[in-house]
Amino acid sequence: MRIAVMAAGAVGGYFGARLAAAGEDVTFIARGAHLDAIRNNGLIVESALGNLHLRDAKATPDPASVGPVDIVLFAVKLWDTEHAAASLRPLLKSDTRVITLQNGVDSVERLTPILGDDAVVGGSTHVVTVIAAPGVIRQTSHFARIRCGRVDGRPDDILGGYVRRIQSAGIDITLSEDMRLDLWKKFVLLSGTSNITASTRQPLGVILADPDMRALFFNLMAEATAVGEAAGVAFGPDFADELKRAVDAFPPTMRASMANDLAAGNRLELDWLGGKVVELGRKFGVPTPANAAVYAVLKPHRMGKAQSSS
Repeated sequence: MRIAVMAAGAVGGYFGARLAAAGEDVTFIARGAHLDAIRNNGLIVESALGNLHLRDAKATPDPASVGPVDIVLFAVKLWDTEHAAASLRPLLKSDTRVITLQNGVDSVERLTPILGDDAVVGGSTHVVTVIAAPGVIRQTSHFARIRCGRVDGRPDDILGGYVRRIQSAGIDITLSEDMRLDLWKKFVLLSGTSNITASTRQPLGVILADPDMRALFFNLMAEATAVGEAAGVAFGPDFADELKRAVDAFPPTMRASMANDLAAGNRLELDWLGGKVVELGRKFGVPTPANAAVYAVLKPHRMGKAQSSS
């Protein structure tokens, strides 16, 4: 398969490297120091699931130079969604599938008007990764999963064939039976971990050990769950226990990507995570006081150092 990874950040770079190491034709779309490091030294993955050094990784800053591909792993930051999607048009052919591996809950509806309904597929990832240095991705979780599928539930034989090929590369990927539900489950968990680790500037282990921070964390997720239910999502009676199991599976050093971006002075995905919970809460008449408070606290930092220092 020909695969493009847009972009080669912590999530896209990790899965793209695994696919390339398994023999697939993968091109990483990157920029800046990360691009230079990949071109000069290859892509390094330091992982709890096994290290690898992709010495001959193909990388480019220009999506148009890649040509048509079978799969695009779309993992750009949420604030860059529309611009990045428009740049992908030269990569599409009739059977291309763009699998969204972003953090928010609305990627499919944002990408579809740009790339078309046939091409865009919902995706949800569960993995803890960070760019440790240019050209180096560090993965600390003992899980790295992808779930993908049509949000409207319709079958897609082309996607099914691609998924089977990716599985043969040793990646934990499955077709979702209810992609909308899976997206919302991920959104509840990620908006909560993003809000709590960014607002406290603490790793998850410290947060869970403190009764007050732990209570705030679970309140954040409970509000997001209530918003999802108001939007028509049926989480099921065991979802609270499912969240607790998911939280327990994270390493104690875990910080969500938004917390890492905050520490680095980068732009934040705040408006599409905790901010989205607040926005949808207002739309559906669901109170979200915990999310609103954290959103207000983090709002001065959402554009990164340029805004914070102005």
